[in-house]
Amino acid sequence: MAEKVLIAGATGLLGTALAASCARDRITVAALVRDVARAAPKLPGATLHAWDGKAAPPAAAFDGVDVVVNLSGESIGGKRWSDAQKRRLRQSRVDLTRALVDGLRALERRPRALVQASGIAFYGDRGDDVLTETSTVGTGFLAELARDWEAEAQKANELGLRVVLLRSGLVLAREGGFLAKILPPFRLGVGGHIGTGKQWLPWIHLEDEIALIRHAMATDSVTGPLNAVAPEPVTNAEFTTVLGRVLHRPTVMAVPAFALRLALGGEMAEQLMLASQRAMPVCTLDSGFTYRHPLLEPALKQLV
Repeated sequence: MAEKVLIAGATGLLGTALAASCARDRITVAALVRDVARAAPKLPGATLHAWDGKAAPPAAAFDGVDVVVNLSGESIGGKRWSDAQKRRLRQSRVDLTRALVDGLRALERRPRALVQASGIAFYGDRGDDVLTETSTVGTGFLAELARDWEAEAQKANELGLRVVLLRSGLVLAREGGFLAKILPPFRLGVGGHIGTGKQWLPWIHLEDEIALIRHAMATDSVTGPLNAVAPEPVTNAEFTTVLGRVLHRPTVMAVPAFALRLALGGEMAEQLMLASQRAMPVCTLDSGFTYRHPLLEPALKQLV
């Protein structure tokens, strides 16, 4: 078990949950944050180090660290994908990870492992194909972004670190993210599927996401990509039906694809909302990880 972890991207949904989980188990937490004063209330008890992600982090941030967990990255769906926004998304992932590995390269004593965030969008839009961790990279902006993001993290292998790549699906949580955004219309009875609803929607409960990160931190045999998704994949229409049933609300509405393309732009709509990834956590299960919330309906009942 790691005795000290350094978290980059520690003020987001995953970062704050991971920091709290580690603190409960008496793992010392350090964090790389943009604004120390703003981050302090979210990360009680953590040692904070200021870092803008543009150059290598301060060497002091790595003192005594066993595992680095990199969860940094600007929200994919936060803004419409202009050319400038695409550059920001790349900078907050690819360039930042390169700078982080540069910091590791400069150390005399290095951590044992790097647990690196990635996304299930690595596989691109693959229809009904079953996608495992050995499936090839897809096409499109998000797939190429994930590919390049992972490539920068993999350079830590050359430095003797064990590297784990977490290809996460939609993380379901009370505190924020995808579920928090869609709950208001669903509670009002105006929720519905997106496009045809046939696209596969990889998902994972927040507790399982954090438990999987902890599993990757602690298990020396775990390396390479892991699909951070529940073992019960569902389509968008199935997800919609189950959420409506849990909330006791109708789900007869639908968001047509053309409306999404008008609202978000064609490329963003196609890759973020209409793409299909039928991802299965084969290597995740083979690594010995056990899900607490493997089925969608019980997971949603626990959350909402």
